[in-house]
Amino acid sequence: LKRLVEMAGMVEYCDFEEQKSVETEEGRKRPDLIVHLPGGQQVVVDAKAPVEAYFQSLDLAGDAASEALREHARQIRAHIDALARKSYWRDFKPSPEFVILFLPGEMLFSAALKVDPGLIEYGFERKVVVANPTTLLSLLKVLAYGWRQEAMTRNAEEVAALARTLYERAAVLVDHWRGVGERLNQAVQAYNDSV
Repeated sequence: LKRLVEMAGMVEYCDFEEQKSVETEEGRKRPDLIVHLPGGQQVVVDAKAPVEAYFQSLDLAGDAASEALREHARQIRAHIDALARKSYWRDFKPSPEFVILFLPGEMLFSAALKVDPGLIEYGFERKVVVANPTTLLSLLKVLAYGWRQEAMTRNAEEVAALARTLYERAAVLVDHWRGVGERLNQAVQAYNDSV
């Protein structure tokens, strides 16, 4: 998971944190990853999805393999329900009202969808976005792009503020030189009058 986040161009402790815990009324919560968003928001990523039934299905054949895959999809649904009950977005504020459930292999996601095509919608209804490595990497790259855009905006605002300050100081300097010029003219005039 960490490698995937780094591939997206994010830096630990700046753009994301691993295993950050928080004390809540329900007890301690410690998601696997918190991704910091522009504007101070954060998104929670959970990578503790059950995968045993999927791997068992690989050693089975026929109806037994099909049943193991159905169990895999049921376990993913149950984990979606568990994450929805945790409501991480309430404890890691400000945060959009969803959590990402990361499945560490493309095949884990596709196998669950094959037997339970409504899994994605089921997750969305419960504010849980199910992501495989490809979709998570895409999402993280978009977030990293957002960070770069915010940094460029912030830099542009700083440059504009510095330009404004430079202009104001230059205007003061011009006024001072104008005053010096007037005084020099007065001094020259006084000298000419005295001669």
